[in-house]
Amino acid sequence: MRPSKDKYYLDIAKQVAQRSTCFRVKIGAVIVRGDQIVSTGYVGAPRKTKDCLERGNCLRNILNIPHGQRYELCRSIHAEQNSIVNAARAGVSIFGGNMYLYGEDKEGKTIDVSPCFICKKMIINSGIEKVICSRKDEDFIVFDVEKWISDWQEKDIIDDKDQYGKDEKK
Repeated sequence: MRPSKDKYYLDIAKQVAQRSTCFRVKIGAVIVRGDQIVSTGYVGAPRKTKDCLERGNCLRNILNIPHGQRYELCRSIHAEQNSIVNAARAGVSIFGGNMYLYGEDKEGKTIDVSPCFICKKMIINSGIEKVICSRKDEDFIVFDVEKWISDWQEKDIIDDKDQYGKDEKK
């Protein structure tokens, strides 16, 4: 049976995630514009710096920082951020595109993924229209970026019901 386009691009994001260098999760991002992949990204340290695998430890684990908090104290850049940066490095527009995110835990099980607040802000400003995310109990969920904008106009960012890491254990 032929997979849907959303499933197809999520499967590619799953392969991208395998390049992740984080001890906690593997997350991959694929940006599609006009039914063409224009950028990918995974969780990893900035170019030419040592990642957690090379160092043999996770700074956030050492500091006992829970999931979803204090991202400034992480060696890695999120998959969403890397995919946006990689598009910019290549001079490729992502305006009007869709982002596909796949995530799995350290045991290789699919996890519920949604962008953190920092990534959501970058996604909004980049002009991406939809974010399609893996889910552990179903195929995926589709987030409409305009809905994030309208929700934040009405409420505050902290009221966002889809916060990455809020249900994760250390």
